Amino acid sequence: MTAARTSAPAGAPRPGLRERKKLKTRLAIRDATYRLIREQGYEATTVEQIAEAAEVSPSTVFRYFPAKEDIVLTDELDPFLETQLRERPADEPIVESLRIVLRRAVSSGFAEQPEVSRLRTKLMIEVPAVRSRMLESMSVTGGILCRVIAERTGRDPGDLEVRAFSMGLIGALTETAAYWAERDHEDDLPALVDRTLDMLTTGFAGPVGVGGRA
Repeated sequence: MTAARTSAPAGAPRPGLRERKKLKTRLAIRDATYRLIREQGYEATTVEQIAEAAEVSPSTVFRYFPAKEDIVLTDELDPFLETQLRERPADEPIVESLRIVLRRAVSSGFAEQPEVSRLRTKLMIEVPAVRSRMLESMSVTGGILCRVIAERTGRDPGDLEVRAFSMGLIGALTETAAYWAERDHEDDLPALVDRTLDMLTTGFAGPVGVGGRA
């Protein structure tokens, strides 16, 4: 998903001084990028401008983020998902675990930085380069889900069913974020995530009913 997280999950060990300095630099670069994009648009915003606004060198920006698209897309969601999923009860249905963890991640990210969440999903549907980079990064999150789901179900991470479900979920959540942005962020995002998970577990219901629901 595209929920922006800037802090460690509750109960996580406090990072050391070196890690805190790195995080501070990453956040400064990210905040400067969002501010410039809001002011002048994505295409007009250069890495040189971002570096100046964040008070770092362009080389430092590239050391933390290989491409401008990565500044917009990179977050701490992947390790959060993996940690939280592993902490769920072993006998809990995997879809229910995903529902709880994803709702927590989405709600937390939006509550912390609602404007950032809206901007990121807006760029995702408006800027081809951002969309393309996001699709490339999906395999990383998909790989994490494959490992966790395989452990929970006793299957191999490379099994077709595990891979198809994991990547299908990532693709579905990506479209959920796009749908949210296309409708000017008027819907409740956690509720949209629930609808997506319901569809994946119960199947596509067919004819559309009143209000766009099946």
